Amino acid sequence: MIRTVEAMIDEKGVVHLLEEVELTKPHRALVTILEEPMFTHETAFLSEAALAEDWNRPEEDQAWSHLQSAAS
Repeated sequence: MIRTVEAMIDEKGVVHLLEEVELTKPHRALVTILEEPMFTHETAFLSEAALAEDWNRPEEDQAWSHLQSAAS
């Protein structure tokens, strides 16, 4: 299983994961160092595909349908 986890690396090179990760054994990892810290809008953009799985369901459309009829 491949999983991406956001992290910050301090000036000494120590990696700090920004979310909890539970592993049953050691795993290899790749670290990509970005030029600047990620901004909120970039995080939202990168999360869009994962969130779309929940958002783009008939149950969600029905739950929010009352707002669509008010806007018309």
